[in-house]
Formats: sequence, structure tokens, C-alpha cells
Amino acid sequence: MSGVRVLVVDDEPQILRVLRPALTACGYEVLEAGTGRDALRLIAASAPDVVVLDLGLPDMDGKDVLREARSFSKVPIIILSARDREAEKIAALDLGADDYVEKPFGIGELMARLRAGLRHAGQSAEEVTRIDREGLCIDLVKHSVMKNGVMLKLTPKQYDLLTMLARHAGRLLTHRQILTAVWGPAHQNDMQYLRVFVGQLRAKIEDDPSSPRLILTEPGAGYRFADADQSSGAEL
Repeated sequence: MSGVRVLVVDDEPQILRVLRPALTACGYEVLEAGTGRDALRLIAASAPDVVVLDLGLPDMDGKDVLREARSFSKVPIIILSARDREAEKIAALDLGADDYVEKPFGIGELMARLRAGLRHAGQSAEEVTRIDREGLCIDLVKHSVMKNGVMLKLTPKQYDLLTMLARHAGRLLTHRQILTAVWGPAHQNDMQYLRVFVGQLRAKIEDDPSSPRLILTEPGAGYRFADADQSSGAEL
């Protein structure tokens, strides 16, 4: 990870004392900001590769930082916050956050989320034509899906749902984001509708649909397609 710059936006000294050596040991260059205004200045001037952003900042709410940052930057932004309310998570993700990690947190989990964010940013810069995971092969050119060498029959909506999740592997997508993208704005609140489709899709692509390893549930928030750093998840 030599040369990769991580901007940590947090006004808690103890968080910085933990993150700075952990990130440095992984080869990241660490930038720091204790306020929202400093964070926006560094995002604009220093072009970090990924941002770790707390929501509780002394001068402005982290969601406002996120909103302003998204007006001029596509940098991956990982929220790291003690706010664990479902509404806070969904609001941050809908504003453009790439992921949400709750405090207290595990360093290993945060590092995995950072790697996923960086990979997604890299993939966005080049065309992805094929996705392979756990014996599943999605050919985005041929619009085909195979599991352990066997061609799967998916409906058009099942295929659209699968490819949306897979293109954002490792990233948490909210129910609303998925429903709006796959079915349109009129269906953005049809949570049960989405659960049914996810269940149908899991039945076709998972080795054990009762213990999914590909489409992972983030309770109360949405779904995440497993990347190389993830191997198991909650049920519907």
C-alpha cells in the first residue's frame, strides 16, 4: 500500500493514537484532521485515496462534511462513528458514504473495509467485465452467470440485482439504493419485495442459502456482496 494516503477525520486523540500506528504499519501515509473544515480543505488540496470520517466533529456534523465532499470528490469515504442508530447509517450511506463502521471497532475489520473501498475506487476507473467469487462467475459482457461451472438461469431482475451487488463488492448498499437502482424510485420502500428477491437469488447462487457467504445481510441497513476479505454473513 505504499503511497496510499488515508485521511483520518476525528477529534478524539485516543482514536488517532490507535489508528496512526496501525495504518502506518500497513504501509499507508496518514493525514489527520480534527474538524470538518480542515477535512474538506485536505480532501480538496491533498487528494487522499480514502477518508475515514467521524460524524461527531466540533465544528460541523460529519454528514454535512460528507455532503460537501461529494459535491467535488469521489474519494471513498468510510464512516467511523459511535452513532449506531439505523437512521444515521442509512442517512450517511444515502449521502454517498462507501461504508459505515461502528465504534468500538476492530482494527482488522476497518482495514478490510479500507481495502474494499480502495479496490472499488480502482475498479470504477477501469471497466470490470468479469467477477469471480466462491465458485460464482459473473460475465458482464455475455450477461451470464455460472456456479461451479454450471450455467444458472436468472430472471432479468435477479441478474440486475446480482450484478449491482457484485459490482460494489465489499460495499454496504442500503435497501433504498438497491430498490431505486433495480426497480425504480416508485419501489424504494418495498423492503419485503427486496427480501423475497434476495432469498430467491441466494437459493440459486449460495452453496447453503441458510448460511450465505456471497450476499451478506447488514441488519437494518441493507446488503453487502462479499469480497476477498469476507466469507460469511447473517441470514435474512
